Amino acid sequence: MIDFIKIPDKMKKVLIRDKKDKRNIEKLTNTKITIGEDIKIEGEGLELYQAKQILKAFGRGFPIKDTLCILDDDFGLEIINLPDLIKSDKRMIVIKARIIGTEGKTKKLIEKYTETKIAISGKTVSIIGKWDKIDVSKEAIMKLINGCNHSTLYKWLERQYSGVNKW
Repeated sequence: MIDFIKIPDKMKKVLIRDKKDKRNIEKLTNTKITIGEDIKIEGEGLELYQAKQILKAFGRGFPIKDTLCILDDDFGLEIINLPDLIKSDKRMIVIKARIIGTEGKTKKLIEKYTETKIAISGKTVSIIGKWDKIDVSKEAIMKLINGCNHSTLYKWLERQYSGVNKW
């Protein structure tokens, strides 16, 4: 089977420059990756899907080492497409700033309490983590999009996860 994926040019350049990451993905997923205008992935079934998800996550701004957890069936990638929720570009900038928080505090707290990784890139917010944790992380982000106060969100997160393990 063959599939294609588009990722930003700056991320493609990183894959071209750091050939070992590309080879590592190919080895771990038993696929062949060819970088051109689009990225071509050749492989079978689940392995092809996993390679595509890893590259999609990388394209959204996650480091390769974080994307490789997708190889575990308990982990996944969720992408929130902001234009589906927010129509104004000005409002989108505000929402992204709310999700990041002052000096990254809000993003870091969501990641800490939900044991997920979050990347904000372009018009998307992406989450990598265990599936059940992704749901909670997405709920926290949706609360911010819908206007929840940061202090209210922090208290909600603390109530959800009083005993936290680092990822």
